Amino acid sequence: MKRLPIRARLTVLYGALLFTAGVVMLALTYVLLGQRLGVKVLATYNRPPGSDLPNVEYAAKMPDQLRDAALTNLLTQGGIALVLVTAVAIAFGWLLAGRALQPLQRITETAHRIADAPAADRSLHERIALTGPRDEIKVLADAFDTMLERLDRSFDGQRRFVANASHELRTPLTLSRAVLEYTAHREAATPEVRQLTDLLLDINARHERLINGLLLLARSENEMVDQTLVDLADVVEHTLGLLGPEADKAGITVGCPDPAEAFTLGDPVLLERLVQNLVENGIRHNGDGGWVRVACRTLPESRVELTVSNSGPVVPRYEIPGLFEPFRRYGRERTGQDRGVGLGLSIVRSVARAHGGDVAADPRDGGGLTVRVTLPAAPLPHPS
Repeated sequence: MKRLPIRARLTVLYGALLFTAGVVMLALTYVLLGQRLGVKVLATYNRPPGSDLPNVEYAAKMPDQLRDAALTNLLTQGGIALVLVTAVAIAFGWLLAGRALQPLQRITETAHRIADAPAADRSLHERIALTGPRDEIKVLADAFDTMLERLDRSFDGQRRFVANASHELRTPLTLSRAVLEYTAHREAATPEVRQLTDLLLDINARHERLINGLLLLARSENEMVDQTLVDLADVVEHTLGLLGPEADKAGITVGCPDPAEAFTLGDPVLLERLVQNLVENGIRHNGDGGWVRVACRTLPESRVELTVSNSGPVVPRYEIPGLFEPFRRYGRERTGQDRGVGLGLSIVRSVARAHGGDVAADPRDGGGLTVRVTLPAAPLPHPS
């Protein structure tokens, strides 16, 4: 059973307390007034001249109309007044409870904005900054702001560390690749040296892809300021053209049978990398004679959808959440000889969330995956 909001509960509590106090007050007044009226009757209606009855006996025989009328009038008018005063008090109680709880509402709204952000760590710069006397609510708001500040510094420092470390590591990797390529192409190099050099070049290339992936991941987790109108259909067409040779070499059929316009706002480079990672993932985690199908469309609810399906080995549903974690690859260890580094789907999810969207994957019955990326739709451009 759903409980009433705290504002309504406080208002009901105020009204109930006031009504109860009013009923008790009205009852006490009724009793005291009844006793007082009885005394007045005894004092007023004394024995008339010539009567042999005592005062008490005479008063007992007097009619009760005056006393009953006074008490009935008290109950009627007092009850009406009590109802009116309670109604007014409930209205004022509702207003006062709302004013007293307004700082809590402000804290709740800030927490919801941070929680509902595409990437919550990018909204940690918000602060409640509550002003007023230092009461319990002010202490709570200040503690919340302090927590947000520490989390913001922690996430920002982590992003800077990844970006700086990646930049620092690219230089020695570039130098080592140049030295290895020079050694491999020397005429005096023996076949053993060239074989070892090729192996080292493959390892170096894998490390370069890892560093580039970390750089892209750090970039996609930062808030985007400049956004342009992008048609996902154009991005898909361009990406499939770039990955055509790799698909042909692997014997995988890649196609987008019916691309539809799907306009969104974002970074074209990051969106291209999102599509490229999904298609590459479908090519590399596939079987002989397999296929990859790409589709994009605009959904009715102001969203655009990119779908990438591929054949391949059967993936258990419980393994899918781990595929979006960094350095996690289903069925392969980090030391394997595959070309991936375990950042492909992590980058896809990060880019999607940076654009206000999300990504989900479902296993296919015959093997492989179907990955769906949804992004906010942008208004269609007007023809010139």
